[in-house]
Formats: sequence, structure tokens, C-alpha cells
Amino acid sequence: MKTAGQKPYLKVNYSYLSRQFAEIDPILEGIRELVKSGDFTLGKPVVEFEQKFASLLGARHAVGVGSGTDALFLTLKAVGVGPGDEVVTAANTFVATAGAIETAGAKIVFVDCDEKSVIDVEKIEAAITRKTKAILPVHWAGQPADMTKILAIAKKHKLTVVEDACQAIDAAIDGKRCGTFGIGGCFSLHPLKNLNVWGDGGVIITDDETLRDRLRLLRNHGMSDRDSYAFFAYNSRLDSLQAVVGNHLIKDTKWITDSRIKNAERLDAALGRLKGKVVLSPRSKNERHVYHLYQFFAEDRDALLAYLRERGVGAKVHYPVPLHLQPAAKPLGYKKGDFPVAEAQAARILTLPVHQHLTDEELEHIIRCVEDFYS
Repeated sequence: MKTAGQKPYLKVNYSYLSRQFAEIDPILEGIRELVKSGDFTLGKPVVEFEQKFASLLGARHAVGVGSGTDALFLTLKAVGVGPGDEVVTAANTFVATAGAIETAGAKIVFVDCDEKSVIDVEKIEAAITRKTKAILPVHWAGQPADMTKILAIAKKHKLTVVEDACQAIDAAIDGKRCGTFGIGGCFSLHPLKNLNVWGDGGVIITDDETLRDRLRLLRNHGMSDRDSYAFFAYNSRLDSLQAVVGNHLIKDTKWITDSRIKNAERLDAALGRLKGKVVLSPRSKNERHVYHLYQFFAEDRDALLAYLRERGVGAKVHYPVPLHLQPAAKPLGYKKGDFPVAEAQAARILTLPVHQHLTDEELEHIIRCVEDFYS
């Protein structure tokens, strides 16, 4: 506790938005031009952003949609997932992954995670049945899943692979970007994602023209032209206004990624010395982890979390209760103990600020607080 007269603790916020958007005049100028044009729905800024996004990730096509959740849902629908099908995914993912499967009409089939907190490829085949239609691996927190093995399993069982890369923009395996391995890769532009906008937004990338064309119809009522509808569909368009913000920020993606990796390496070096108290996930040299979240496994996690927050550090837990133990998953019939790795990690996992706007002083404060707790 602070003693009388002691200076307040340095505050290290988890959110960086006030710093990122401290100077917004260039974005507002772009919005003014948009307002003058009236090009609010699937306008020129959206087309421009889609082209830039596809180029950034080395894909042929990008389709802007209303959110990362919609990106997942629409891609599953576009590849034919529906009632009676099963989709295999990771047990430790964010609710949107499971929600997209459910709203597509399919059954969610969870698989435990591994020491990197991504789907355990050695357990996927045991979850496959004659009803399985697709595998939906999650590049959790910016850590790539093992796509080489996942693709081999999918080929063996004639399954479609859709990637949940919502947290993994610019992540890569051997230089190939996450989202470009399966038939479609899904991304979120939520305000706290590495590449963000001023609200919800999502993008799907693909090299498949047929999938691209179907997604463009699915996001826009099935409308093939002003007076023609190929089928009844949805309204999930990336707003032109959000595309203006995205066009302004996308040029910073490499700097954002590199900054997060640098900050994570600094945290790794310090926390790695706390043997027996802190466990770091293995880092692979051929994988580009982009640290949407910087996570580690902590002894006495809840007490450490309280200690850090008391000292101004915006630490969080992502997430304390795995999805298979949530009330929403009750109809799936899972119980405690079904996915022991995901459950054990949920009890010990802790997230620290790692964003691109952290100062050296703030990083040192985070490190010092963790060290002091365990000292």
C-alpha cells in the first residue's frame, strides 16, 4: 500500500485509444469529404480499403463486412455450413467464434488447446464425425495455429478450413500471413484490435473468386444489382465512414506490429526470469506472433491481478471461464474436466498491456510490479 505522502503509482492503461487518436484532424478531413460525396454505403473508401487490406496480407480479394463476428458467420454460410453440420474449433476462444457457428445453424464441437493457447492439432481428428463440415482454427491472441497440420487433417477428411484471424492481423507462419491458409480468413477491426476503426468492422480475405462473389451478395441482401436479388441474405456492410478510418491507419500496421513484438520481447525477457512463478508460452522462430494480447500463466493469478490494478497497471483476464462451461454451452453437453488444458489456463492466465503506445517508463513499471509481487 502507498504510505502518506508517497507519489501516486504510474497509471498504465490497457486501452491506448486516447493516445492513438490524440490528433484526429486528418481522419475528420476524410470524413468531411465523405459527407460531401454522400457515398455512405459500400462507397469508394470501402473499395479502397479492401484493396489495401488484400495487398497487405498477400490475398487476391478482401470483402469488408460489419464486424469480425459477421466475417466468421458469413464465411461459414458462404462455404455451405448449415443445420445438421458440425464445425470443430478451439475450446478457449472468444464467444464470437462459437456464436458464428451457432448462428450459421451448425453444431459447435470444441477441441482442447495446447501450451501455446491455440487448438491442439493432435486432438482434432478425435472430434471429427461424419457430420463435420469445417474446421475453424483460431489464431488466439495473435499466435498462429499450426496450419500445416490442420490443412493436412482437413484434406484427409475432405473438410473446409476457415480461419478465425480476428486477433491476428499481420501474424504469419514462415512468412505466409494468417488468414491465407484456408479458403477464407476472417478479421476484426474492433477499436482494440491491432488495426482498428471507430466502431465495429470486419474483413474477409480469400483467393477464391467464387467465394468472394458470394460473400459480396451475402453482406448486401443478396442484391446483384439495384433491382435484382440472387437470394435472401443479410445486411452486414463495412461502413464507408469506418473505411475512411481504416484507410488512414492501415499504413501504420507494420509499425504497430513491430512495436507490439518489441514490447512483448521485453516483457518475455523480464518475466522469463521468474522461474516457478511465471510460465510463458513457447515462442517459435518461424511464427510471427503479433500480440493482440500479451498473456502468461501466473502463480496466484488473482492476487497478482489485484496487486497490479492497485498499482495502476491495466491488467486483465482473457477469459476466466472457458466457453464450454458457460451457460450458453449447456445444450452442447460439455462438463468440467472435458478440456483440462483450457480450464487450467483459464485459472492462471493473465493479460498485460503491450500496445504500441507504451513508453519505456510504463513497461518498466509493469515489470517492476510483477517482480515486486513475487519477491
